[in-house]
Amino acid sequence: MAIFSIQPEQGEPIAALATPVGSGALAVVRISGRGVFDIAQRVFRKKNNSAFKFTQSKGYRAHFGNVYDTEGLIDDVVALVFRSPNSFTMEDMVEFSCHGGPVVVKHILQVMLDEGCRLAEPGEFTRRAFLNGRIDLLQAEAIGEMIHARTESAFRTAVNQMQGTLSVQLNTMREELLRSCALLELELDFSEEDVEFQNRSQLQKDLEFLQAELRRLVDSYQRGRLLKEGVATVITGKPNAGKSTLLNALLGEERAIVSHMPGTTRDYIEECFLYEKTMFRLTDTAGLREGSEDVENEGICRSYRKISEADLILYMLDISSEGYFDEVTQILEFQKHYSNARMIVVANKMDLSERSVERQERLSLAVGSPICGISASKGEGLEGLKQLMGDMAEGFDKLHEASVLVTSLRHYEALRNASDALENARDLINSHSGTELIAFELRSALLYVGEITGKVVNEEILNVIFDRFCIGK
Repeated sequence: MAIFSIQPEQGEPIAALATPVGSGALAVVRISGRGVFDIAQRVFRKKNNSAFKFTQSKGYRAHFGNVYDTEGLIDDVVALVFRSPNSFTMEDMVEFSCHGGPVVVKHILQVMLDEGCRLAEPGEFTRRAFLNGRIDLLQAEAIGEMIHARTESAFRTAVNQMQGTLSVQLNTMREELLRSCALLELELDFSEEDVEFQNRSQLQKDLEFLQAELRRLVDSYQRGRLLKEGVATVITGKPNAGKSTLLNALLGEERAIVSHMPGTTRDYIEECFLYEKTMFRLTDTAGLREGSEDVENEGICRSYRKISEADLILYMLDISSEGYFDEVTQILEFQKHYSNARMIVVANKMDLSERSVERQERLSLAVGSPICGISASKGEGLEGLKQLMGDMAEGFDKLHEASVLVTSLRHYEALRNASDALENARDLINSHSGTELIAFELRSALLYVGEITGKVVNEEILNVIFDRFCIGK
């Protein structure tokens, strides 16, 4: 484990395009680090040829001029100056706003590299902001989640975390743990005196309170995951029930191959579908049947694995088939074995039988799940199904209004480990165990909480987190 300094320092100069690659009205090339004002000075001239030095410019000042390379003028730019420590990275920074053509950007970026910058690694600007103390690790991750948010709810949750709401709670917990650890360590220093600096009854109450807070955060992960990743929605049923047709209809495109031949879908297909403010991760699975070959059997096994991970199951059946009612047993088994997921029975091919409505009513009396009749091939009943899906996921779009939600698996695992450590410490107190054992568990909890905000963090964790960022962020 490594504890990083949070003192601002000027790293080697880096450069990157901070806006998306491609053609546009404007693009931004940013440079940060030691000596970037000198680098900018060598390539920039004021429009009116007046004397100007970046090293003498005040921070948060914009300067209009031109950027040159050895062959001459590249482009008109606006150079925005940020002086350390009042910049995102807490280093000296300059951002050049230029015209957004890819050739223009290439030339401006290249001249920065020629003058001494190196190309930034993915997420390196944000990584420097963390290492220099501008933000903590949790806030750095929230920036990435905000950029990649696909729904309003996920965006709002990321904004809350970026503002430090969760960080404040975790830092408060950490201070409490530090205080208790310090008193226990003091007892160890005076072990021969048999002095108790930390009252065990009070410590038990303090740990009980902290553990309740940790458990509340752990329990929020399931809801936070739904906001971040979407509602895991699995479309399942027997072959030729219309699963792939329904997937295509909900997406509004021909994403899955549709055929009257059973077994067309050998592996699952996953796509995202947004209804109002709720994101659904739709998974079209292989039909549930006895496979006749290894590849087919593997596809069916994968279907069951996806079903076991689902938040919402769309069980499709062919209501026009004379054997439709035979599937009631299968549906009831699903309700029993996958009780953690909500289920909608989708009665498909309503247009192919004159008795479809009567059959749907009979089916409704036999199963406890909501039933929706549709014709996936004709698009009939889809709006009703979408509304029912939205009702089943009701409240997901407002989860960001909760005080704090945990959305990261890394945070979830660290919080759960911290809670387990406190549970062990409480058991040790109850059994009147030695101070060393209790102190060890509290130190473990302290490390796990510190890992989330980056008070204590492994270099490998940093690499995993920031490698997910784009270059220039």
